Amino acid sequence: MSPQLSWRDALLAVGIVFVWGTNFVVIRVGLDALPPLFFAALRFLFVCLPLVFFLPRPNVAWRNLAAYGVAIGAGQFGLLFIAMNGHIPPGLASAVVQMQVFFTIGLAMWRTGERIKPHQILAFVLALAGMGVVAAHNGQGVTLLGLGLVLVAAMSWAVGNQVSREAGQVNMLGYVVWAALFSVPPLLILSLLLEGPGAIAAGIARATPVTWAAVLWQSVGNTMFGYACWGWLLSRYPAATVAPMSLLVPVFGFGASAILLHEPLPLWKIAAALLVMGGLAVNLLWRPRKRLIGGEPA
Repeated sequence: MSPQLSWRDALLAVGIVFVWGTNFVVIRVGLDALPPLFFAALRFLFVCLPLVFFLPRPNVAWRNLAAYGVAIGAGQFGLLFIAMNGHIPPGLASAVVQMQVFFTIGLAMWRTGERIKPHQILAFVLALAGMGVVAAHNGQGVTLLGLGLVLVAAMSWAVGNQVSREAGQVNMLGYVVWAALFSVPPLLILSLLLEGPGAIAAGIARATPVTWAAVLWQSVGNTMFGYACWGWLLSRYPAATVAPMSLLVPVFGFGASAILLHEPLPLWKIAAALLVMGGLAVNLLWRPRKRLIGGEPA
């Protein structure tokens, strides 16, 4: 694997995180009508249908597809949608979920035996301080439940990242589409059990063309483009190279939320986001000093 992104792949990564950052506003729009778990189920239903009938199944084990589908579907987005349904605002959610970077790197280290580096410890401490700021402002537009749900969603995202890396170099669009088959059933079952048929019917009745556009954006833009391309990058570069690119997600997330949804940005939110982004920046930009031998780099 190449240790550094090419210019083409770096631009692709920026495009992905732009979609992901602004997508938090799209999620909020969809949640105005649809129950969160049912919204997530629809998202993945439109990912797998109708493309599952046209794309061949990737040459990976069923258990790999199932693990990815459950981790990203029920784990990441099911929990994120619940959290954003009144427990945490979109901009802040876009910052907190970036803890997935540290979870992703930690899982990669656990699977490969690589040792953690000092600058990664510093990066994690900075990001953890940002989580502390958010927790300290419980009740000011965010709840501890919302923070906890988004952190578990971030861990689920990291699990999905690791699973997709272990799938190897496959057609990532086909991979995401076939894995979505395992996202829909648990989300739909949980929606029926926890939200109920009445809430689902009421949500469908409230849905407008804008709501359905939000569902399609979730499926086509965020999942088919975003996760297929992200998985493609993770299959070709080390996790520590790709994952920190999500440093830009909170920038786009806070910007879109403030402009389109008029989300307030008090100093504590800015401080929390800067601490998280500072941790991500340390992890992304840190370069070890090369040992000199005879005045020349070793």
